[in-house]
Amino acid sequence: MDKSKLRQAIIDRLQTDLDVLTRAALMAREEATDEESKPKEEYETRAQEAAYLAESQAKLASELQDSLALYKGVPMPDFSKTGQPADAGALIRLEASEGKKRDVWYFLGSRNGGIELVVDNVPVTLVTLQSPVGRQLAGARVGDTVQLQTGRDAPVSHRVAEIF
Repeated sequence: MDKSKLRQAIIDRLQTDLDVLTRAALMAREEATDEESKPKEEYETRAQEAAYLAESQAKLASELQDSLALYKGVPMPDFSKTGQPADAGALIRLEASEGKKRDVWYFLGSRNGGIELVVDNVPVTLVTLQSPVGRQLAGARVGDTVQLQTGRDAPVSHRVAEIF
């Protein structure tokens, strides 16, 4: 899989999320400053709540901007050529050892874990090194086995098939 396409998919998703959040923050700000939101009695808090919401959304937008800058500039080493163990920037394909038909793909990122993307018709989940899955995959080499929890079922063994 072409990791430049993966990087672009991450950037596109973060940009979309940032656009949505920015619009929501602007709407909350307008609500907070709107003449009709001003309290008519002492216990009305509509404007204050909208202001808190706008402030929180602005903070999240700032975090998304930081993530965008990170993913635009982060190196995407080719682990398949170096043979190094998986680390940040690794794209990992796992094969389930218990008869599952579908491979599982993970990208080890620094931020924004949990994002699910489809690149070249392949579903890829971004996990951070701090997540339970990320901690298992960090340092893994091709041929290693990891145990992944899938819902409430018992952990399923997966073999590291490829690291890009």
